[in-house]
Amino acid sequence: MALFNTKLLICAAGIFVCYFYFGMLQEKITRGQYGDGENREKFTYMFALVFTQCLVNYIFAKTILLTVMKQGEDTTSTWYYSLSALTYLLAMVCSNMALQFVSYPTQVIGKAGKPIPVMILGVLLGKKVYPVRKYIFIFLIVIGVALFMYKDGNISKKQTESQLSVGELLLLLSLTMDGLTSAIQERMRAEYNSKSGHMMLNMNLWSVIFSSIVILGSGELMEFIYFLQRYPSVIWHIMTFSIAGAFGQYFIFLTVAEFGPLPCSIITTTRKFFTVLGSILIFGNNLSSRQWLSTCIVFSGLFLDAMYGKDKNKKETVK
Repeated sequence: MALFNTKLLICAAGIFVCYFYFGMLQEKITRGQYGDGENREKFTYMFALVFTQCLVNYIFAKTILLTVMKQGEDTTSTWYYSLSALTYLLAMVCSNMALQFVSYPTQVIGKAGKPIPVMILGVLLGKKVYPVRKYIFIFLIVIGVALFMYKDGNISKKQTESQLSVGELLLLLSLTMDGLTSAIQERMRAEYNSKSGHMMLNMNLWSVIFSSIVILGSGELMEFIYFLQRYPSVIWHIMTFSIAGAFGQYFIFLTVAEFGPLPCSIITTTRKFFTVLGSILIFGNNLSSRQWLSTCIVFSGLFLDAMYGKDKNKKETVK
């Protein structure tokens, strides 16, 4: 049990640290201004960025499997890998598109509900069994994170009801894709005992294939190359961004393979909470009463889930 807890703690710390750095670079790349005067421009080549990231992830996974983490022969169905890679990419696309129609707090609150479709689709497709109290504890975590991340402010009058409905639909689709990805990964573990390294290698391989089709078909690849020629400093940012993402994804896949998708979804959901909390503590900003309340809710949910979330007589099993 102690070894189990230590390994899970290491995985969680790896996800938190890597994606904290990953997030800073992501904002720097996508929101930065390039050039001088009237010629200033923004980075808009998102599919090319995803392609680069997935390619680095693939190389990283290949290197790990050949040197450090030899996991033997992989018998997992190619169909599972390609389908999970597709749902993963669709989740990212829908989430990014949703920001065109809804505010960022709404998007955060929507994505904070990721553990819910993970559990529902895990039961329906992955045939997982969870005790009722575990649902309650995870709801506490989700509510706490959403409450903390929410920023007070008036909704823009430019947002019409039709725009909001489209944005909410995109968030729902994104959450559904997240749940499908986790359910497919659960079936991999149940039917083939898929290992983390093989999952990371093959999912990124298929992600590279799908994203390359998009950037080649749309002509984005050449525009991306021309942008890098104009601003070569971006190359370093993109490479370090991709490397941080590769290490972070390695810890994610390791968590999924060793402990299942639900603990992974809890870790990745609370990652934003701890990232924001750390930023507030570092820069000396005061927490509002609402933020202190949300902090208590999140830690209460985490504590209760760790202590009482598992059914002693009927643990989380695959039927």
